[in-house]
Amino acid sequence: MTTSGKRGTGLPGSARRTLAIAMLTGAVGAGLAFLATRQGWAQVRTTPPRPLPPSQVGVTGAALVPYASALILAGLASLAAVLATRGVWRRLSGVVLAMLGAGLAASAFTVSAAGAVAAAAASVGPASNPGAGSVTQGNAGSATVPDVVGAAAHVSFTAAGWQAVQVVGALALIAVGVLAAWRPASLAVMSSKYEAPVPAPRPGTPARSGPAARPEQTGQPADSASMWEALSRGEDPTASGRRAAGT
Repeated sequence: MTTSGKRGTGLPGSARRTLAIAMLTGAVGAGLAFLATRQGWAQVRTTPPRPLPPSQVGVTGAALVPYASALILAGLASLAAVLATRGVWRRLSGVVLAMLGAGLAASAFTVSAAGAVAAAAASVGPASNPGAGSVTQGNAGSATVPDVVGAAAHVSFTAAGWQAVQVVGALALIAVGVLAAWRPASLAVMSSKYEAPVPAPRPGTPARSGPAARPEQTGQPADSASMWEALSRGEDPTASGRRAAGT
């Protein structure tokens, strides 16, 4: 009874649990990486000559590593592909997912002071710094705080903790990708629960190694599904009944 119940619901329960754990791990990893990139990773402080006021601009991880968001979205798409595919395609999706996770982990260490200053300059406009346009390096009226003459930008990074969080999320994606690429059969297939169970042979009936005989071939009454299948093949589902009645 237990074996037939497992057949009716698809692959064994361990494969379904492994798939659920893998999908949850990948989703949590992507969520951690997304959360980390939305936090402040650096502070750019500028002290221009008087009477201009000093400024301090916070820079997020997404601004420092703009392609990290694209890697996260691609990782989620690859995670969905692992869920929806099987066999060679699942293995390939796992490889892609692992590569995206590796790129996401490496991107956490590509930050630089120059990148922080550029990100701060892009995020600050004349509206937030009305005095910046008074004394600038060739862009009067449109320059940002870090471009003020005599105002050297000092960058302080506060990203160590959030970089670690991003790496942890990336490692979760890598783990799921390696599992899907190395042992794709250990994960349940999404469509397996819709497969019809194989009927057990009746007592005294020899087991068939080939495809199951159709009802119209055995002379047994066909149900509605079998009749529709016969009609789709261009066969008359009532022919076997008429032949049986004639004999």
